[in-house]
Amino acid sequence: MDIYNMLPMVTGFMNYGKQTIRAARYIGQSFIITLSHTNRLPVTIQYPYEKSITSERFRGRIHFEFDKCIACEVCVRVCPIDLPIVDWKFEKDIKKKQLLHYSIDFGVCIFCGNCVEYCPTNCLSMTEEYELSTYDRHELNYNQISLGRLPISIIGDYTIQTVMDSTKKMKK
Repeated sequence: MDIYNMLPMVTGFMNYGKQTIRAARYIGQSFIITLSHTNRLPVTIQYPYEKSITSERFRGRIHFEFDKCIACEVCVRVCPIDLPIVDWKFEKDIKKKQLLHYSIDFGVCIFCGNCVEYCPTNCLSMTEEYELSTYDRHELNYNQISLGRLPISIIGDYTIQTVMDSTKKMKK
């Protein structure tokens, strides 16, 4: 056997050895990550009785203030799906638009927040309400009266235990 014929075989064994060491390192790293997760507390909450506190910038149901709206339809123009329905009539004597009807169908809404961000009068705002489930999808079409309703705060409801309180009790 010639020494030049053995060179490809030796480099093949060296590459095989490097790949084996790299694979063992990846397996070891994943095993260490798995072991680090064993000491963590469970994140499960008992939903109807315990609710998580939403973050400050959570995008929930939209709140609408009828008196502030000037019927400019900016919310309709910036909405990616042209969702808000704005009905208005022009009052010739005061030369302003009079808002008649405003509605949003939350069955179609993607909660992007563009309508809230671009509203010039800040008549739209995002709330922390995320429980919008119904048995009939037509109930998700909110008019200006139901959009004007303020949600009940989770923290103020004595029948519901927030997740922060339940974790403090578990630690004691």
